[in-house]
Amino acid sequence: MDSAPEAFDRLLRERSAALLRTAYLLTGDRHLAEDLLQAALTKTYLRWSSLRDEAAAEAYVRKVMVSVYTRWWQRKWNGERPTAELPDVELLDPYGAADEREYVRTLLTSLPRRQRAVIVLRFYEDMSEKDIAEALGISPGTVKSTASAAMARLRSMVADEASPVPTPHEKGAP
Repeated sequence: MDSAPEAFDRLLRERSAALLRTAYLLTGDRHLAEDLLQAALTKTYLRWSSLRDEAAAEAYVRKVMVSVYTRWWQRKWNGERPTAELPDVELLDPYGAADEREYVRTLLTSLPRRQRAVIVLRFYEDMSEKDIAEALGISPGTVKSTASAAMARLRSMVADEASPVPTPHEKGAP
């Protein structure tokens, strides 16, 4: 067999993907599989001089993986511990962004058409006041005052606790 570093590097290059698949099939978890393979490769490297060829080395890695995995499985698990208080963890709402977009769309549809057009062109299309004025056939001053009135109306609708604009979830609520 070649020198240990060269032969070991060749084993890593040529067989690490297959070995990782085996580790994944044993553990069922990508991260645990990577840990398992790393532990097995470390043990293999330390015993490299006693292995007769690369095929024997690959078989040895697989044997070590099964042995290490079995020890992990037999060892008393110390992962989670019950506590009296739950930690404050911010959970991401996968639908929050969609709900927010729908809420903003609902707010926009409650604006008069010109105000809605000015807000959409200004903030969604990022057009200048001059370009909006040309597109809508109004003066730049009218664009400014219309945008100001629309923003004031949107702020009041959001802040108004007495008659809030219903979010999509509240529309069907009794």
